[in-house]
Amino acid sequence: MKRRLFSLVAALAALSSAAFVAHAADAPYPDRPIKFVVPFPPGGVTDRIARSLAQKMSESMGQPVVVENKPGAGATIGTDFVARSKPDGYTILLGAHASHAINVSLMKLPYDAVKGFEPVSLLATVPNMLLVRPTFAGNSLRDLIAEAKKHPGKLTYTSAGVGTSGHIAGSLLATMAGVELLHVPARGPAQAVQDALGGHVDILFDSTALSLPLVNSGKLKALAVTSQQRSPAVPKLPTMAEAGLPGYEVLLWFGLYAPAGTPPAIVQRLHAETVKAFADAKVRGPLENDGVDVVAGTPQQLAEFQRAEIAKYAKLVKDMGLRPE
Repeated sequence: MKRRLFSLVAALAALSSAAFVAHAADAPYPDRPIKFVVPFPPGGVTDRIARSLAQKMSESMGQPVVVENKPGAGATIGTDFVARSKPDGYTILLGAHASHAINVSLMKLPYDAVKGFEPVSLLATVPNMLLVRPTFAGNSLRDLIAEAKKHPGKLTYTSAGVGTSGHIAGSLLATMAGVELLHVPARGPAQAVQDALGGHVDILFDSTALSLPLVNSGKLKALAVTSQQRSPAVPKLPTMAEAGLPGYEVLLWFGLYAPAGTPPAIVQRLHAETVKAFADAKVRGPLENDGVDVVAGTPQQLAEFQRAEIAKYAKLVKDMGLRPE
């Protein structure tokens, strides 16, 4: 009797479990909140892009898309968290030039930047601006290069740290111009800006999205943008190529990723929601006004773009003599 009772209970449990699994499989996506991980500190351009997208996606998908900042270790902590997450569409990532291109050549990563993720969409690109302290005598890139040639190693530039886009931008400037600049790394992006504002360094490369208010208020002087085309946010500011360094380009970029193994139908849904969100002028407009070039590309475009960026930065890192940590 006890054996029959046990068998009956086990059978009922199995049926219940099977019914639950079937319901979960049939449940429309999404049927609960989505975690949107940003592997950078709050307050930067990454936050502006992620929160603008998350708010619109929440409205459209009928479930909260909750932005969660997980900064640290050059964006590897939050990125690795997503790589290890269940590939069910409920944990997604704002990947970037650092986490998915530069760090590949600079660090022994706990994740595979290519195989560990499903690309969803290239979200946006953002140029840096070449900035100098207001008291700097020159008003152009050529003036800066001339000063650097007069006093080798005297001009200093700061960045958020070794291997960041700001560091690479400054090193590329020095290499292409044939000058010597002294790199003074800061303890993160906020400190780099403060060092420039305080006059402790001469040069800073920072995104148009964050630097425009500082330039407009006269706290920093802008000499050029690091993109191949002029930024609509500062149309009068020349590109580095126009200002004297043909071929120069360093772009910040941001993409939406899901963990590897996420079902194609979910990837396509996330992509469709991204395109829909960025088609809204209320979402796109404020970002573009800050110098963000909204893209909303396909998964294939992001995959191809990332591969090209990995190759580009591998060469730059090698030319700079940097070694993986």
